[in-house]
Amino acid sequence: MIEILIVAALVLWSAVVVFKKVFPKTANSMLQKLSRYCAGRGWNKLAARLKPNMVSGCGGSCGCSSNEAQPKEKAPVQVVKWK
Repeated sequence: MIEILIVAALVLWSAVVVFKKVFPKTANSMLQKLSRYCAGRGWNKLAARLKPNMVSGCGGSCGCSSNEAQPKEKAPVQVVKWK
């Protein structure tokens, strides 16, 4: 019984992560509505946890972070020398 609950929780969590990646605008609007509903019921901690982050930059969910000031520089590729 416990295994079924663990697998169900993992599948549900994975589905939410994929939904947020594939449909970012829809996911943000749904999380915002759910957050408002929870705040209206008095569940403030849950509402704060569900509230989506504000989007800055391009806003297209292209991988640019909204909380980093500047992108990190990639390290140059090093050549492996065999002796």
